[in-house]
Amino acid sequence: MRSEATTVEEYLAELPDDRRDALEAVRKVILDNLPEGYVEAMNWGMIAYEVPLERYPDTYNKQPLAFAALASQKNHMAVYLTGIYISDEARDEFEQAYRATGKRFDVGKSCVRFKKLDDLPLDLIGETVASLPVERLIKRVEEAGSVRKSKR
Repeated sequence: MRSEATTVEEYLAELPDDRRDALEAVRKVILDNLPEGYVEAMNWGMIAYEVPLERYPDTYNKQPLAFAALASQKNHMAVYLTGIYISDEARDEFEQAYRATGKRFDVGKSCVRFKKLDDLPLDLIGETVASLPVERLIKRVEEAGSVRKSKR
């Protein structure tokens, strides 16, 4: 469900109370752990945490470099952690840590899906967000780009 909201406040205001409460709690964890250099914005119809174009303009789609996002979808809510999905090692470490929490591991290509806040290991989300400074994300993106180019 893509939102047309232009601010985070508008986005949250259009949600049902239970989803608003859950996403506000996850948002607080993200903001409390967000490394310096990322900004919160509305992008792609969801709450996005990204590297501004002024800091890193060399993106393939001319959009800010995505790091994380929050969204309310039709059948679930999601935390997008694109930063960890650039690296197989980071993705594997995240999966192992997630499974160790005992919570249901429900992931998509770059998202963790949850139906209620209790389904999500908030400490792990915070640790994951805190673990990837802007410079490291940029390095991973550039390395991934080099790998893709070399496979052509």
